Amino acid sequence: MKGYQVFLCLMLMNAEVSTNAQDVVCEDEERINVEIVLGHPNKVSPYKVGQILVFQCTDRNMMMDGPRTVECQANGKWDNPFPKCEATCPLNETMEGMTIERSPDVEGPVKQGHRVRFSCSENGMKLKGSTEITCLPNGEWNGPFPKCDEIRCEAILSKNMRAESDEQLAHEISVKPHQKVTLSCDGKGSKLIGERVVTCNQDGQWSNTFPICTGGTCGSPPHVNNADTVGFARAEYTEGEEVKYTCFNKYTLDTQHPHTKSLICQNGEWIGNIYCLKPCSVSVDVLEERGLHLKVGGLQKYFPPHGDHITFICLRGRMTGKPRNQCIDGVMELPRCV
Repeated sequence: MKGYQVFLCLMLMNAEVSTNAQDVVCEDEERINVEIVLGHPNKVSPYKVGQILVFQCTDRNMMMDGPRTVECQANGKWDNPFPKCEATCPLNETMEGMTIERSPDVEGPVKQGHRVRFSCSENGMKLKGSTEITCLPNGEWNGPFPKCDEIRCEAILSKNMRAESDEQLAHEISVKPHQKVTLSCDGKGSKLIGERVVTCNQDGQWSNTFPICTGGTCGSPPHVNNADTVGFARAEYTEGEEVKYTCFNKYTLDTQHPHTKSLICQNGEWIGNIYCLKPCSVSVDVLEERGLHLKVGGLQKYFPPHGDHITFICLRGRMTGKPRNQCIDGVMELPRCV
């Protein structure tokens, strides 16, 4: 009898341990850019002892950090933390004529915070762009990739200056290292101030500051869209002379910076910026399509100049949008009757 009691006690203890093991579950953990793709016996919670989960990154361009599989242990803990995935930045390490250095110096995908440095590997080439870029958390670089260009000296000449080798007025020049450029002023009475000859250095910089042309005459004033000169334009103007413009009908002369009321002849160039603000166009077809009428004028085509306000009304329905709107350089928002 006593032996039977001992056996029964052992059976009850074993049953209690088995019941407790079945009640143990592992808590779900934060998933950082990962998803569960497989599970044994399944991949849904509650996660019981012995349950296995298999993960993958939510984006194939990401890299996983940690084990791909985890298993729920009898103590209610996972055998490993859930893995996480982070974005990586694409990198072409075979860019022609370019030397690429990674920091830290590791192989494989480029992680966030990692940097890449660039330099040109061929003589006569110069890096154009940033020497270093950094991989951001979203998998993008913080700037565009640079490129290696042939070393050249470049300059945009003023309208009253040219390179003497050119038969006509040159606005831009581009030469290789060690080449010389001789400059002169183009225009009657214009005087060159500064070094006449400049040389392209090995590093792509000019040997001297470019000279300037002072004084001289200006040719006919330039054409301006939607405007004409006040009075007849002449073929030649002297230093300091001013030419005024008037805008076409319904157009408005813009006098706000950076635009000007007139052009002035200065050092052989016309200085100033003329611009005519455009009127708006409200056609009968547009009014009918939107169910609108002009409050003053009814149903008719209208060309309000820049700055004017128009008030619209609905003969039927209700209006969506503002009834009173302003023309801004040819653009006006229109309401609609619904």
